[in-house]
Amino acid sequence: MTAEYRFYLKQNIGAQSEPVVRQGDRVERGERIAAKPEGLGAALHSSVTGTVVLVTEDEIVVRDTGTDFSSYRRLTGKTPWERVEEAGLVGLGGAGFPTAEKLRSRLGLNATVIVNAVECEPILCHNIARIEEEAGNLLDALQIVMDLMKAPNGIVAIKRRHTKAVAALCTADRGGRYRIATLEDLYPMGEERAVVRETMGVLLPPDSLPSEANAVVINAETALRIREAVVLQKPMIDKDITVAGKLRENAGVKVLRDVPVGRRVSDVFEMAGGLGNEYGELIMGGPFTGSRTTPAEAVRKTTGGLLAAECFPKGPEKIGLLVCACGANENRMREIARGLESSVCGVACCKQAVKVKSAYKCENPGHCPGQIQKVMELKKQGAQALLIGNCTDCSNTVMACAPKLNLKVYHTTDQALRAVNHPLVRRMHPDEKNGKNRSEANVYDD
Repeated sequence: MTAEYRFYLKQNIGAQSEPVVRQGDRVERGERIAAKPEGLGAALHSSVTGTVVLVTEDEIVVRDTGTDFSSYRRLTGKTPWERVEEAGLVGLGGAGFPTAEKLRSRLGLNATVIVNAVECEPILCHNIARIEEEAGNLLDALQIVMDLMKAPNGIVAIKRRHTKAVAALCTADRGGRYRIATLEDLYPMGEERAVVRETMGVLLPPDSLPSEANAVVINAETALRIREAVVLQKPMIDKDITVAGKLRENAGVKVLRDVPVGRRVSDVFEMAGGLGNEYGELIMGGPFTGSRTTPAEAVRKTTGGLLAAECFPKGPEKIGLLVCACGANENRMREIARGLESSVCGVACCKQAVKVKSAYKCENPGHCPGQIQKVMELKKQGAQALLIGNCTDCSNTVMACAPKLNLKVYHTTDQALRAVNHPLVRRMHPDEKNGKNRSEANVYDD
């Protein structure tokens, strides 16, 4: 494995961190190497002990000279608030919003803190694995956030299919202090507004934040890292990651705990057994919203998954893109279309997608009124097949009409899901012969 760690200065929403070290400096694990900028941002700490070998406008590179990963330089803040901000914590569910800023949300009386343990993306399971072993710590973390925000109500939102984790949470909550809310196993059930809708019965507009429902939503791992900062005085230097796909030791899913931020992608795959001889693209994140990465890239604070997908099949000559606010954006879908060796003949957007600033938001995440108009529009533009990135419900509506128009359907998650033998995102219905589910016909290779 390589001995150099890459720390990107831009790992959060807001401005990038500002270097406070120079080439040649020696740093300790847990030492601050980049400061929080003015305004929205977060500090950055080294996850290894070593020598700074490069400082650029984009990154700091540290050569490991023999790190004791069981120790770290402790935070110096005296209060929980000071430690959370000093730790450089950001939202670890993928968005990367600076945690200290989120905890400054102005909530009214009878406010609610919701821990988002839904594990929204398929394949990813590192949050659930941690909760199964540390349910008590998660509830302690929830209480810390409740105290910081002076919120009397605490909820843990989790899919009901995670029975072991749900049982562990119920056992840990002996006094019934918190509400364990169990949700359906649908994508994108973990979207922030979907979590508020399912736990509080409030559907927020696409441009609204949970604070408008007098609530704040904190990712499960973020909550646990808040506890580490407050109780153990530990900065944000390690990350839990799901590693899955075409690995040497068979296709599978593995959870790696406390992977040092800055470690190269190639090294993380080696920690999980190594990449197989044949794979398609490497994905950082989940199948729906992840992005293509390379072995030379490094783990960020927001890295939740590293997936080695199946190789792309040969697609049709012309393909239509149906962009969904809950999945891959148009640029990512065009990248996948190139992998299929298909030219894009048309682009349509899910009828529930609403433009909010520079991105799309769904009017009601996971509840789709139908896509037949969009499907027909792409058919008229010459599409021989569709590439979709839709949520579970949207995909059902596409599969209800696309096969009838002789349109094959590809989903942006297909190659990642195939790599771990996971059911594809398609219209599912019971198979009367064996009691299992089977995908709707007219998938590209069925």
